[in-house]
Amino acid sequence: MTAEEAAHERDRQDTETLLRLENVYKHFHVRGTGWFGRGGSYVHAVDGVSLDVRAGETLGLVGETGCGKSTLARCVARLHDVTDGSIVFQGRDITRLPARKMRPVRQDIQMIFQDPYGSLNPRRRVGSIIGDPFAIHGTESRRARRLRVQELMELVGLNPEHYNRFPADFSGGQRQRIGIARALALRPKMIICDEPISALDVSIQAQIINLLADLQDELGLTYVFIAHDLSVVQHVSDRIAVMYLGQVVELAPTDELMNRPRHPYTNALLSAIPVADPDRAEQRERVVLAGDMPSPISPPEGCRFHPRCPKAAPYCVENVPLLEPRLGDRDDHVASCHFPVAEGEDIALESPSIDESHRAAGAGPPPHTEGTSGHGHG
Repeated sequence: MTAEEAAHERDRQDTETLLRLENVYKHFHVRGTGWFGRGGSYVHAVDGVSLDVRAGETLGLVGETGCGKSTLARCVARLHDVTDGSIVFQGRDITRLPARKMRPVRQDIQMIFQDPYGSLNPRRRVGSIIGDPFAIHGTESRRARRLRVQELMELVGLNPEHYNRFPADFSGGQRQRIGIARALALRPKMIICDEPISALDVSIQAQIINLLADLQDELGLTYVFIAHDLSVVQHVSDRIAVMYLGQVVELAPTDELMNRPRHPYTNALLSAIPVADPDRAEQRERVVLAGDMPSPISPPEGCRFHPRCPKAAPYCVENVPLLEPRLGDRDDHVASCHFPVAEGEDIALESPSIDESHRAAGAGPPPHTEGTSGHGHG
């Protein structure tokens, strides 16, 4: 590709990019035990995340509980102010916009919350809940509001005649449809789905996923879909970002990540997905990680995954891996691992801690291969 073609490709991607996160950090202060809570430490909830979300796609964000994915979502929606870094939406830096200027931006960024019970006020009628965005932003008259709310209820599969009922009169799946209708009210460009099905019965989960897919096709929506279940994210996402301890450790198109995962943590998540075929289930080795996720108050030095990684070496303890293509992968498949997993490699058979032979040899950086870096920051 010539320099001119490369520049044209960058311009095309910039035009398609709806949201861009650049080196985003979010730390929460933990009060100390001294006078007036002095001292204390910080929870590193999000630590240097860079991502882009393209218009019309679904970006899946996956990781175990406590990895920082929901905190990152709230930073994007400006429910939390970031500690450092920038959030660019539709070419505009919204990182530190004052509330007055942020108000019109909120019409284009909406959220669907995890708990369909806790996210709805039980003392208010459904029509008022769904109509709140119109009232807050003053986009519809009182007379027109009822009609618009009933249209939204019908759009998400609810009976418009139930306009005056309370949330307690609806099932869990119906309550989540109410939350979806509220998020759609102002016709946003992007919706952040923060584990929208994890609190629902399995029988209802597929209905909500299909509804979100239909709405995306009909309204041209962009989703950031957050979940801890990689099998769910696989079915809804165009690309998947895997988070661990506040950082993105792998990012790739869905098929590429499912078929050629490079990070050992991604391999562990994939090995935990249930398989319907008993014969295949018996043949597959489960990757069991050592220990628990370290505390985000004091994350490990070097690669954050090294205390639990079956491929860890002393080099991983001291050196932070870059998030970049590995083992000759394309530019759209990046992973932060000094010793990435090769295709067909079974890391379930490897030691769950730093290998003694590496320790004895004082193992240095990994051998250089195309698309693999043995040093850097990220």
